[in-house]
Amino acid sequence: MNIVLLSGGSGKRLWPLSNDIRSKQFIKIFKKEDGTYESMVQRVYRQICEVDPDATVTIATSKTQVSSIHNQLGGSVGISIEPCRRDTFPAIALATAYLHDVQGVDENEAVVVCPVDPYVNNDYFEALNRLGQLAAEGDANLVLMGIEPTYPSEKYGYIIPESADEVSAVSTFKEKPDTKTAEKYISQGALWNGGVFAYKLKYVLNKAHELIDFVDYQDLYEKYETLKKISFDYAVVEQETKIQVMRFAGQWKDLGTWNTLTEEMSEPVIGQAMQNENCENVSIINELNVPVLCMGLKDVIVSASVDGILVSDKEQSSYIKPFVDKLEQRVMFAEKSWGSFMIMDVEPGSLTIKVTLNPGHGMNYHSHQHRDEVWTVISGTGRAVLDDVEYPISAGDVLEMPAGCKHTIYADTELKVIEVQIGEDLTVHDKIKHEL
Repeated sequence: MNIVLLSGGSGKRLWPLSNDIRSKQFIKIFKKEDGTYESMVQRVYRQICEVDPDATVTIATSKTQVSSIHNQLGGSVGISIEPCRRDTFPAIALATAYLHDVQGVDENEAVVVCPVDPYVNNDYFEALNRLGQLAAEGDANLVLMGIEPTYPSEKYGYIIPESADEVSAVSTFKEKPDTKTAEKYISQGALWNGGVFAYKLKYVLNKAHELIDFVDYQDLYEKYETLKKISFDYAVVEQETKIQVMRFAGQWKDLGTWNTLTEEMSEPVIGQAMQNENCENVSIINELNVPVLCMGLKDVIVSASVDGILVSDKEQSSYIKPFVDKLEQRVMFAEKSWGSFMIMDVEPGSLTIKVTLNPGHGMNYHSHQHRDEVWTVISGTGRAVLDDVEYPISAGDVLEMPAGCKHTIYADTELKVIEVQIGEDLTVHDKIKHEL
């Protein structure tokens, strides 16, 4: 099975655990049998591999998510990098060209496209396999998965099939309705449109060439910023006449809000937190190293991270996005290709950061014009290079880098460092890369 996972934006409805770099699919919130936690993307990738160990998985995503994907899934997964956001049709066209031109997938092979973050069981991926087979062997240019609706939702578009068969031609599509209209659609046998579909590679390649002037993957990548923002549904699906829908009646949930996400948490508390016996339906996720105590609350979500603290009625938490849009703050935590960082303190003229480097990784060799830096190693071993001179480092070592000093650091074991920046320009723009 060739499967493309669409990894979307920042997921602001799950603030403060998600931000512009750390999207909701990377939050480790699902407890595994061994007691550790996995994220949405780790869960989905694991399930795909369980159902089809030979599956070719490609994730279509932005540059800001690449480090998180590699850190959580390793280097074996394919990544189609969008230089900027241009909606789902350009993203799928680019991923399709990537599969053909970079991965060498034959144009007659079927491809399945789905979001990266559904909460499903393994039968969903077995159904995706079946969806791909229908696309490969049937006459339809597109085969959609229609989700059997469990309630009249206003969040999804609807597919109305021509018959009640498992696989049917599509009669029409309906936009996201109000609840009353959704009830009417469901009475007509409508299915949720979950953005899941399959096609032969050459079909979308041909569509892409019809709508975009490009030669191959590299040419499309270089022109990507100039492409029109348009959804795959509007550009392709709603224009296609040779189209089928396959019903899926298994568990399928979009965990896009705190309300839906906490329903699937295996325990009410993650992190340092307690609630007394008078609490009812309270969920707490605490990433801070300070305790949280809840007493006498009902139907509440409490979420705490370095980016902020949310205390909300669970139902009201679905309406968080416009308030988060008003917040102006720097990203306080992010995963990078070499590890992660967490900002611990911000003062006028200084910034204190906890840096964790993964074994075998290091930073770029760089310097700053407008700030001094001090590194204090708190655990692990590694090497530092200051102005072309290498030094072994371990816990307790302190390194000073005045403005203009070229420097980098490498981790032999997991290496944790407290970095203090001192100066008037403490932005990411004050960085000059050098060859080492």
